[in-house]
Amino acid sequence: MELGIGIGWRPEIADAVERLPGVDWVEVVAENLCPGHLPESLVRLRRRGVTVVPHGVSLGLGGADRPDPGRLADLAARAEALSAPLVTEHIAFVRAGGALTASPRLEAGHLLPVPRTWDALEVLCENVRIAQDCLPVPLALENIAALVNWPDEDMTEGQFLAELVERTGVRLLIDVANLHTNRVNRGEDPAKALAELPVEAIAYVHVAGGVEKDGVWHDTHAHPVGSEVLDVLAELVSRVSPPGVLLERDDAFPPEAELAGELGAIRAVLAGISPTPPLPETLRGWVGVKVPPPGATPPDPHAGPAAPAPRFRGSAPDPAPQTPEGLDLPRSPEHDGLAEPVLSAEPGGSAPDTPNPLRGAGNCATSPHRPADERRGSGAKPPVAGLSHPPGRPPRAFGKGRGGEDARLRVALAQTSLLSALVAGTPVPQGFDPTRLRVQARALAAKRADVVAKVAPELPGILGDAYRPAYLSYARSRPMRDGYRRDALDFVESLLKEEGLDGDVARQLGRWWKERAGTRPQGRAARFLKGLVRAA
Repeated sequence: MELGIGIGWRPEIADAVERLPGVDWVEVVAENLCPGHLPESLVRLRRRGVTVVPHGVSLGLGGADRPDPGRLADLAARAEALSAPLVTEHIAFVRAGGALTASPRLEAGHLLPVPRTWDALEVLCENVRIAQDCLPVPLALENIAALVNWPDEDMTEGQFLAELVERTGVRLLIDVANLHTNRVNRGEDPAKALAELPVEAIAYVHVAGGVEKDGVWHDTHAHPVGSEVLDVLAELVSRVSPPGVLLERDDAFPPEAELAGELGAIRAVLAGISPTPPLPETLRGWVGVKVPPPGATPPDPHAGPAAPAPRFRGSAPDPAPQTPEGLDLPRSPEHDGLAEPVLSAEPGGSAPDTPNPLRGAGNCATSPHRPADERRGSGAKPPVAGLSHPPGRPPRAFGKGRGGEDARLRVALAQTSLLSALVAGTPVPQGFDPTRLRVQARALAAKRADVVAKVAPELPGILGDAYRPAYLSYARSRPMRDGYRRDALDFVESLLKEEGLDGDVARQLGRWWKERAGTRPQGRAARFLKGLVRAA
């Protein structure tokens, strides 16, 4: 399946994406689409023959719970609505607690790393098989970046991915920016990871920008793609010609010419030209050639590359010759588990009130088990057929990671302990770096504040400069229960229960809460009177 050169579609750059030359396909955050009411921009792109791939962020396939059938059906519906050739998700967990651990359900609102252990691998593989059976098209999974290292891991990232592919036949979405992030923040060598994983299983590649601050790489998706990330892409291209490469940008969207220049830099790497740092906007069209002499006129950035971009497998010339996810700077709520379901992408639009056509048709409850070769997609080769174990591959751990429900319970307890320390202030689990966890916890709280401000922009308007410190104080001991919109309601309710709130602010917050939740939360006086009644 050849995809070509693509870019992440976002509403803020929808018009630019339509105009950019040489864009073969786009990727869209699945949770931000309503299958019955696609944005007009995506409809136009599809009419032009541009492939659209839904990218999920909320399944949490690396979590201890089995995938939620409703979320799987929703992802399947988006794949069908877009006629997508595949769907993608992440190797991560996004929630913990609940019935397995007999503890409150915790939401991370973010992608968190799974331990690279045999237990976690066993749980992940079963979850992947469930997802594959529920989805109408092949599934590919993305490696994530992280700041936190799990103690006592059994495998490296490359070994873990290789085992996952061998056991499930799932495809891989390799994010080279995340490999770079892990190099800076966790000391993991991208070349070693690429040498250990089955590159034949790669469905496509993500490329994104970030920034280094105080020795930490922040995977922002809000900065230009630097030479550090392009170097990792070049390392990957030296090993395999990927079916597709996609540029991600989630915030601080640059001018159209700058996006065109970044796509040109990616094309240059695929053509075997040495990576170069991002160029000034006026020189973006000169990517891959000598800097023009003084007085020369830069080429039109809308004209695309001077020569046709190479196609991938077999035709590219001479293919032989990442803040961690939890430490991002402010980012759009459209990525990494931040997205809230969107009913309509068009102003004034609304989702049709019709049942999901895939519920009960492409749903786990009614779909028969499909063999691995069918789950990979028609015509797809087994990703690791004939592949010898790379050097350093861990020996088969018979009897390890095969504990069934016991393995799930062990993973559930470990993930709940970690997430509770990050979002509820409980003690740091044994073996983790307390400093790293404090940094990660602050980053998660800051991200929650940023996203709540985006999904409920009235709150910063009402509270002014007091919004952020008030929210961070609330978030320190109040884990997110069920998404960011619910979190915004919970935050306002907590404020309305406090003493000393300005009367005008309280009235505005109460009105906001009532419009969205139906009734105003009880004030202190009402609760006091109710208590007297009960006492009597």
